[in-house]
Amino acid sequence: MTHILDIAVGTFTMRPYVFAFFAVYLVAAVLHLGWKKTAWFTVCGYLVAFASEYSSINTGFPYGWYYYVDVTRDRELWIAGVPFFDSLSYVFLTYCSYATALLVLGPVKRVKGDLVLLETARLRRSFPVLLLGSLFQVFLDIITDPVALQGSRWFLGRIYGYREVGTHFGIPMSNYWGWLLVSAALIFVLQRIDRVGSAKLRPAGVAAAPFRSLYGPFLYLCVIVFNLGVTFYIGENLMGLTGIFIFTLPVVMTLVLLVRKVDRYHKDELADHLADYPWSPAASGTSSRTVFP
Repeated sequence: MTHILDIAVGTFTMRPYVFAFFAVYLVAAVLHLGWKKTAWFTVCGYLVAFASEYSSINTGFPYGWYYYVDVTRDRELWIAGVPFFDSLSYVFLTYCSYATALLVLGPVKRVKGDLVLLETARLRRSFPVLLLGSLFQVFLDIITDPVALQGSRWFLGRIYGYREVGTHFGIPMSNYWGWLLVSAALIFVLQRIDRVGSAKLRPAGVAAAPFRSLYGPFLYLCVIVFNLGVTFYIGENLMGLTGIFIFTLPVVMTLVLLVRKVDRYHKDELADHLADYPWSPAASGTSSRTVFP
């Protein structure tokens, strides 16, 4: 019993940054989707991620042949050769990528100093959100995997490796193709879960917190900053600069689009949003800029 307790405690204390990100995900997702959908996606998303990792370390699909180094098996939770925290990370990476895609694609209304995303059920479950969200998640992996492979040089520790050295800072291209496939599957699962229940009734947990629509994108940026910070900390300046170059354009484009589209929505877009989510704070407040008929 003591050993089990030690592993449970170690699972949290060895990876505090993972569970800090996970806590932000829970807040953002519950306020957005509600408790039940968040719980369902956390479980289902974890299972999809675990299945993909278990498959890859045993068959080479979908990420290519890699292996885990189980040096921490006696200090944190491992399941069938896969660290628990690793598969759990997919859940919050998927949600923040999905939420960022929504922010890019949806109109925005200013309401008493707040910014409300005029999303609709159709947008949330659309193919464009699935495609863009999947690409956002792959881009995160382009930053996280190379520095994770150098885990022996920072507090992550050496936990995995590839059978053959890849072309992108040691990462093979098969890894990124696999991430695209699995990211699409995870967002697809999230979109299917989002269909459950009546859209007219506010799910338990959903609330109009200030700037709620920015919580997911904020988490996305936190993951980028954390991993780039570690990259420069271990002295991998070329890797870090490459990451900055990769993300400068999408981050700047997202910010410019956000600024330009605030209060520049069609009346039909507001009506569709309120028809799907009548409890939205967008029902009140006035706009100071152009609203198209």
